[in-house]
Amino acid sequence: QVPLVESGEGSVPAGGSLRLSCVDSGRTFSSYARGWFRQAPGKDREFVAAITWGGETTHYADSAKGRFTLSRDGAKTTVYLQMNNLNPEDTAIYYCAAGTGLLVDGTVVAWGQGTQVTVSS
Repeated sequence: QVPLVESGEGSVPAGGSLRLSCVDSGRTFSSYARGWFRQAPGKDREFVAAITWGGETTHYADSAKGRFTLSRDGAKTTVYLQMNNLNPEDTAIYYCAAGTGLLVDGTVVAWGQGTQVTVSS
């Protein structure tokens, strides 16, 4: 059983938008920070965004600031990554994650299976 399940995979032209969702249906990670990483072909996995378990603090990679918005629902089971003004450099497999700290400065304890985002020029 996959602990975190992503959805929202898609292909859009440059300037378009997508919203990714990640569900923790077992409520296993309701007390953990949640967020997203991505991995483009031939590149290392990189941090995108994170939100604390209470939702009061978010942290974004420089590449995501001003374009991406991360939020979580009140039940703390689902997180959403709204991505606007996408460009071809955003093309990657996006992985949902749960962990400590704000993920980039903590430890990831669970990963989703990944969902493909493709942006055409």
